[in-house]
Amino acid sequence: MNRNRLFVAGAIAAVGPLGFIISVVQAQTQENAQIARGAVIAAQGTPTGAPPCAQCHAFNGVSDASGAFPRLAGQSAYYLAKQLRDFASGVRTSALMTPIAKALSLTPDSIADAAAYYASQNAPFLPLKPGAPALTTRGQELAKIGSEKQQIQACDNCHGPEGAGEPPAIPYLAGQYAHYIQFTLQMWRQGFRKSSPESMQVVARQLSDQDIAAVAAYYQQIQSTLETVESQGKD
Repeated sequence: MNRNRLFVAGAIAAVGPLGFIISVVQAQTQENAQIARGAVIAAQGTPTGAPPCAQCHAFNGVSDASGAFPRLAGQSAYYLAKQLRDFASGVRTSALMTPIAKALSLTPDSIADAAAYYASQNAPFLPLKPGAPALTTRGQELAKIGSEKQQIQACDNCHGPEGAGEPPAIPYLAGQYAHYIQFTLQMWRQGFRKSSPESMQVVARQLSDQDIAAVAAYYQQIQSTLETVESQGKD
């Protein structure tokens, strides 16, 4: 009897790690399938009328240097999916993105698939002209220290060191286009962007136009911490 019990216990112990490995492989397979479906959406759109994401954001998620459209590559899937759901529900409004997000939401898992695809992209940062030194210096001060006078905490407190982001909920700002950062801060300040009102709207309303331009210029000209670490590891 004792021998049988030992045999059963040994079998369970052996199957345990195997079961874990199988679950990991299955999860990776599901993730790869999701990314593959997202790539199709990025390239071709959906049958429900969503156009290809690549038309505005590029296939690798870097968008373009104009800053009219944000960089998506490497943002967390959770964050990207939430923004699409917010557009679809009306929490965020955009003449361009609202109908696209609504069309995506008509197909099961399309939002999650598109978000997973762009989150998986490790695309390079475009070389961009830096802002005026005085402007980026002011932006760095706000990003790293904040302003006691304006009762503004450092941007990096939430968005991570050097603006690298705090996944899954808080996006990276490092390398994001100044035009887009400036635009979305203005939307918060004016009350047109309703997501994260308890945090970002409060902060944006404490910033002057010059401060917004400074923060945007600062974050555009720095690369993400992840890319910096990776490049150092290759030296």
